[in-house]
Amino acid sequence: MNPDLLIAALDRIPDPVTGKGLVEAKRVAAPRVREGVATLVLSLDGLPGLAVAELPAEIERAARAVPGISDVRIVKTSERRQMRFVAVASGKGGVGKSTVAANLAVALARQGHTPGLIDADIHGPSVPTLLGQKHSRATAIDKRLQPIEAFGVKALSIGFLVDPDRAIAWRGPMVAGALQQMITDADWGNSDPIILDLPPGTGDIQLSIIQKHRPAGAVIVSTPQDLALIDAKRAIDLFRQTDVPIIGLVENMSGYVCPHCGEVSNPFGRGGAEDICAALSVPFLGRVPLDIAIRESSDAGLPVAAGDGPQAEAFHAIARKVAAYLGD
Repeated sequence: MNPDLLIAALDRIPDPVTGKGLVEAKRVAAPRVREGVATLVLSLDGLPGLAVAELPAEIERAARAVPGISDVRIVKTSERRQMRFVAVASGKGGVGKSTVAANLAVALARQGHTPGLIDADIHGPSVPTLLGQKHSRATAIDKRLQPIEAFGVKALSIGFLVDPDRAIAWRGPMVAGALQQMITDADWGNSDPIILDLPPGTGDIQLSIIQKHRPAGAVIVSTPQDLALIDAKRAIDLFRQTDVPIIGLVENMSGYVCPHCGEVSNPFGRGGAEDICAALSVPFLGRVPLDIAIRESSDAGLPVAAGDGPQAEAFHAIARKVAAYLGD
């Protein structure tokens, strides 16, 4: 058969990273056909987990549809282990984004994964407190930072590197440098995925992360109130403009159950996040209740996802959806 037919079929499949055809993007190399058997080399470098799981099957279907090909053999290669990043972001502060990020990481760990957690909110680091490690200090071995481990999660934060009572009065380049050090100059071992607790907004840190360490996807956190949802839409728009997939939206502080009478009230409203998801074709990942147990456990450094009960299950349900998106 004419090998150009196989190349043309492969180039009709867009590369998940560049959008070009697989051969044109050099995602697939050396397609050869011998006695009806097509052999090709697939590079996994930089692919999000979902693409790693689905792309080989898509390639095989396309190749088998080419006249003269009866079998397909795919050789998968990777120059190095790719860290997959999941950005946890919000359009505004005060929506519980860090609480969601920390509990998402802990829930993933309890479900058998090996997550890492980077506190990218340099000016307002919360991860040390949320993981009960605010007095811990990160050390370096052979010039590589050693993450602090808690609840099965390896974590790094500027709060592990400076005095916790010291104001981080840094300008943009220093912030970017510190973040780069935590990502690339740290010993993350086999941690995967790495949860990135981003600062609120759509500024320099978000753009630097996207440009240098493109996330496999983003989880957007919002409360049900209209102002928060408006800002959540801006965060969604930022990631879409930069071709970062939206894993879904979490509605935090959703419904308050009175500890005395059991009555449920909705001080911030209800249903707005689902309406936004429907309007923007974004998956709805679930609700986290406005619960004093979550606040108390967060302040005490004991993430609710490390325990049991309905509060923990709210985070575990979200973690399962994130893991499914990553193909894990």
